[in-house]
Amino acid sequence: MSPLVALGAIFGMLSLLAVGGVTAVLPELQRQVTEVHRWMAPTDFAALFALAQAAPGPNMMVATLVGWRVARLAGAAVATLAMIGPSSVLTYLTAGAWHRFRHAAWRGWVQAGVTPVTVGLVMAAAALLARSTAQGVGTAALTLATAALVLTTRLHPLLLLAAGAALGFAGLR
Repeated sequence: MSPLVALGAIFGMLSLLAVGGVTAVLPELQRQVTEVHRWMAPTDFAALFALAQAAPGPNMMVATLVGWRVARLAGAAVATLAMIGPSSVLTYLTAGAWHRFRHAAWRGWVQAGVTPVTVGLVMAAAALLARSTAQGVGTAALTLATAALVLTTRLHPLLLLAAGAALGFAGLR
C-alpha cells in the first residue's frame, strides 16, 4: 500500500472517531505511525504533536505534520483532507437531525455518555505522550511537576513552557 493511500485510510478512519478533536484519537494515531507503519519513532511523533499544539490554529495540525513527514506536500494534503473531510460530511448530514431532536430525552443521554468517554480518550492521549517523552528521571519528574502545577494553580502555560525550555537548554535529561 502506498504511503498516500495509507495516510488517507488512517486519517479518514480516525476522523470519524475523533470526538473532541484529534487529541482523542492520538493513541491510535501514534500506534499507526510508529508501530504499524514505522514511519517515525514515538519521540518524533511526540515532537510533532508538541509543535502542532504550539502553532496557532486548530488542534488537528498534527495530521498535517505527520503527512508532511511521511510524504512531504502530497502527504500533508492527503492527511489534512482525510482528517477533516469525513467528519465534516458526517457533521453536515447529522446537524439537522440533532437540531430537530434538541428537546428529546435521548439526546441528553447521548451527550452524558459521550462526554466522559471523550475525557478518557484525551487522558489516554496525555498518558501516551508522557510515556513517549519522559526519557529519563529528570524529564519524568518535569512531566509530573507540570501536570501537578496545571491542576493545582493558575499559572499561565507559557510560563511552564518557558521553564521547560530553560531546563532542557540547561541539560535536563
